[in-house]
Amino acid sequence: QLHFVESGGGLVQPGGSLRLSCAGADFTFDENAIAWFRQAPGKEREGLSCITSSSDRTVYADSVKGRFIISRDNAKNTAYLQMNSLKPEDTAIYYCAAVDIHFRGQAIRALCPLRSEAYDKWGQGTQVTVSS
Repeated sequence: QLHFVESGGGLVQPGGSLRLSCAGADFTFDENAIAWFRQAPGKEREGLSCITSSSDRTVYADSVKGRFIISRDNAKNTAYLQMNSLKPEDTAIYYCAAVDIHFRGQAIRALCPLRSEAYDKWGQGTQVTVSS
């Protein structure tokens, strides 16, 4: 059911930093694009960042650009989200997701969408709380 194990969440003061990890299993990690999403109570799921299968390109939402950094280590089947200068409005459950880059037998190496509906593999989420 779950394709990732997410860790690194917790309580942090405004202005602080956290690094989230997302360990994948049971799929071909290096043939999937990876993205991070978050969802706060009463709000829609928000796409934060994505990274292509070979780390050739990254995309960031305006709300986190300049503060968050996405990366991946395909040898470890793990993706990361470094979060800096955290704000109370960053409080949410954070999820990682993956989608296979192949379509009709062709590899789309540049695939990097920020739409939640594009992804079919998800983790259980990890809570991040930013509060003083």
